[in-house]
Amino acid sequence: MAMGSIGDTLWDVVICGTGLQQSLLALSLSRSGKNILHIDPNDYYGGAEAAFSLQEAESWVDHLATEDKGLFRSASITKPDVVGLSFPRAYSLALAPQLIHARSELLSQLVSSRAYRQVEFLAVGSFYIFKAPIDPEQQPSLVRIPSTREDVFSTTAISAKAKRGLMKFLRFVLDYDSPEQRDAWKPFADKPLVDFLQEHFKMDTELKTYIITLTLSLDGRINTKDGLFIVHRHLTSIGHFGPGFAALYPKWGGISEIAQVACRAGAVGGAVYMLGAGIKSMDTATDEIELELTSGDKVKTKLLVRGEESVGDEPSISRLVAVVDSPLKTLFESTVDGAPTPCVAVVALPPGSLTTPGEADTDPVYVFAHSSGTGECPNGQSVLYLSTMATPNSKEILSRSLESLLLAVDCDRVPQCLYQLYYEQAAGVKQSRLDGLILDLPGPSLSLLMDDASLNHVREAWKKVVGDAVDDAEYMVFTDREPVDDDDDYE
Repeated sequence: MAMGSIGDTLWDVVICGTGLQQSLLALSLSRSGKNILHIDPNDYYGGAEAAFSLQEAESWVDHLATEDKGLFRSASITKPDVVGLSFPRAYSLALAPQLIHARSELLSQLVSSRAYRQVEFLAVGSFYIFKAPIDPEQQPSLVRIPSTREDVFSTTAISAKAKRGLMKFLRFVLDYDSPEQRDAWKPFADKPLVDFLQEHFKMDTELKTYIITLTLSLDGRINTKDGLFIVHRHLTSIGHFGPGFAALYPKWGGISEIAQVACRAGAVGGAVYMLGAGIKSMDTATDEIELELTSGDKVKTKLLVRGEESVGDEPSISRLVAVVDSPLKTLFESTVDGAPTPCVAVVALPPGSLTTPGEADTDPVYVFAHSSGTGECPNGQSVLYLSTMATPNSKEILSRSLESLLLAVDCDRVPQCLYQLYYEQAAGVKQSRLDGLILDLPGPSLSLLMDDASLNHVREAWKKVVGDAVDDAEYMVFTDREPVDDDDDYE
């Protein structure tokens, strides 16, 4: 459709924003034959899940300083006086990196919609626990979390008694939703998982830390029902797409890459895309919505779908993105024969790991370590994504966590930090809202794991556009537009 005709078309839906949910909606409608206009007030894809070059990150920080951007605040960039940073477009820094379990519904939908062919997924490797030294003169260390039977028996990091307890839990969680096992955890369903682990398995603090780390709970207080679900999904995802890993990460910027692939599918299906075009005003007095865009265009639509940018009720988190001048090779070693070399590793700093002046670090700090294999930095460097609950001194906590981690990694020298991007992100509204002809999708999740619950809102929006005449079984199920080799199909 020619761009000059956008004002002459009655659009079936205008989608505003290119975050993951809006982009997946565009993907789901790409074979529907509907007239779709997809706009974004930003000049980049991904919204709150975007990935930035260094220059784009600087522009984003400057923009935040002059204009309220809703979910983000307190952004700043620090460039230490060291040599080693490459040219700006050599980096692709994710605003909200998330791991995707191999059994996530998102991956199933990307496969059934054939969009997976356009995304390169990378293996997420080991999960580590940061161990502060008992003697201040010693260096901190990292201990790998055992998450399989073989891991448990081979590790020397825990005692024989603790191994028996951990094996008992692993057997339990693999069958946790059976009637017999549900009787054990149901009384604790809404209580913290750590309470259930203590009461039912008599776990010590170290083992409880192992389990909570697998959930990536930002405050460490995830409830038992949700915690067991995540640990079960983690364990059952191991080996699903190959040996030695439970989760994946999209190359070139994580969730942002999936959003762009979904938008490209929308464009191939006939949707019209306009970046840098937001909504200036609207008139909802009729059975259609008349929109005036910031580009000056005026359009009419039967339905407007937006991403909700209002701040929700849940606490905010603090994030620190750091580029370091080392490949951190020991973090990305494969631990299983035949497994791919991981490009992502996870490190947890449990509460109390730091001796930060002032307020104690009462929440865990999680670090996603990304090698250059992610496409997010040049060879010989790594990107570290640190996250914790926002507090008055969380910026200091993240800075100290970064310093401590670099001391703990087994390298020939202590890696130097070349670049830091700090910001705080507020939680969005968790529910979608339909007001006449306007559907607001929930804000992006702060979870460090892909939350499949957000996919339900996309499906509901799809149904609103296509109507009841379309079978629900057709959702995100497409055939290939072009023939492919049989070897390329791994459903």
